[in-house]
Amino acid sequence: MTEILWHGRGGQGAFTAARLLGAAYALKDDGYALSFPSFGPERRGAPIRAFTKLDKKPIGNRSEIVKSDYSIFLDDTLFSDSVFSEIKDDGKVLLNTKQTFTDSRIITLDGDSIAKEVLGIPITNTIMLGAFSALFKEIYIKEIEEAIRQNMPEKLWKKNIAAVRAAREAVV
Repeated sequence: MTEILWHGRGGQGAFTAARLLGAAYALKDDGYALSFPSFGPERRGAPIRAFTKLDKKPIGNRSEIVKSDYSIFLDDTLFSDSVFSEIKDDGKVLLNTKQTFTDSRIITLDGDSIAKEVLGIPITNTIMLGAFSALFKEIYIKEIEEAIRQNMPEKLWKKNIAAVRAAREAVV
């Protein structure tokens, strides 16, 4: 099973990204996914976590992820060295930031700039989903695009698909 932990703030779309990833993976013939959020008081800007579990067999474990394969940060203000206690030994961190790191476990992307350019607003959920698709070889861009079509209002399709593609290209 591949486990992905999403970090964001209320209103940034972390749970939407977790859900879209699960929906995209479930489009595969042997794809099973489980996505769910975890947050305290519901308010815009409050830190939230969301989880996506992906497997080739049905997923029975519905508990929160303790050690993830990937930890994705939509907001770099939530990032700290404590992240390394929540990823597996070979885990990776995908971080939306302008900063650079020498640690090979951290992959960075200036998702805010891509969001501003492509979407016109600083929402990075589909940006980071597109970046993740470049790292995780078991998901294809066409599956993410279809998940967007099936799970987002039609008026959001074009921009979000463009955002996914732009972020994927930036990481590749």
